[in-house]
Amino acid sequence: MTHGRRANSHTPRPDGAGPRDTAARYALLPLRIFLGVTFVYAGLDKLTDSAFLKDSGAGSIGDMMRAVRDSSAIPALVDMALESPVGFGYAIAFGELAVGIGTLIGLLTRIAALGGALISLSLWLTVSWAAEPYYYGNDLPYLMAWTPLILAGAPLLSVDAALRARRRRGTF
Repeated sequence: MTHGRRANSHTPRPDGAGPRDTAARYALLPLRIFLGVTFVYAGLDKLTDSAFLKDSGAGSIGDMMRAVRDSSAIPALVDMALESPVGFGYAIAFGELAVGIGTLIGLLTRIAALGGALISLSLWLTVSWAAEPYYYGNDLPYLMAWTPLILAGAPLLSVDAALRARRRRGTF
């Protein structure tokens, strides 16, 4: 039986400019763009939907919250939202906008991602908790998608990276 020596299939270049290194550096960018665009769209959609930001009626935040109350994991969270459904609707919409914009431009990215994860978690525990099987609800995958951005932030093509570079150069 012969034993061959396996060559390392990936030898990083000293300048970090190899194809794998480049791909690794940009790996989070598609996720950042997707989540940012999706949350900006979701926030704008809520703010421009005349039916959504109402206490009651077809398509309203109030009726939706009342419909999911008994099937949610935390009914008390839904009860809190039902104290002021229109205010809660605005908070969610503006929260989604802030998270989406912060994620897209890479400003306070880890904090924006944490906000996105908290919004996704609250929606999973209330609105999509009863989805069966669990993977039919989309809020849990969104929650998981925010995790890499919480951990890594936006190291490239971001305001955060530009500010870091300025601090290193001492021009800030």
